Amino acid sequence: QVQLVESGGGLVQAGGSLRLSCAASGRTFSSYAMAWFRQAPGKERDFVAALNWGRGSTHYADSVKGRFTISRDNAKKMVYLQMNSLKPEDTAVYYCAAKMPGIGRGPYEYDYWGQGTQVTVSS
Repeated sequence: QVQLVESGGGLVQAGGSLRLSCAASGRTFSSYAMAWFRQAPGKERDFVAALNWGRGSTHYADSVKGRFTISRDNAKKMVYLQMNSLKPEDTAVYYCAAKMPGIGRGPYEYDYWGQGTQVTVSS
């Protein structure tokens, strides 16, 4: 069993920055791919960013490329999402997710989810 807990959400003005954190516990994460998704009210859960734990290769949604950075600290079992130049359309609940090896962009591919953290960007 894997447990994921997100933190770091909040209210920020457009153009500002936030860093989300995801603490993982339970089984070893040496082979897991980790990702961030987001879901705005009335919309589907969308892929934001992902990285392979072992090799560190990263993938981003086009809408956040160049503004968001996903990273991890293996020793601490932490995953981060640094969000810069935030826009009102980035407002959503952000979820951390984990799956067996191999990056995926579909939420159905991920086995473990955190409870989510709210990010609100005001204009």
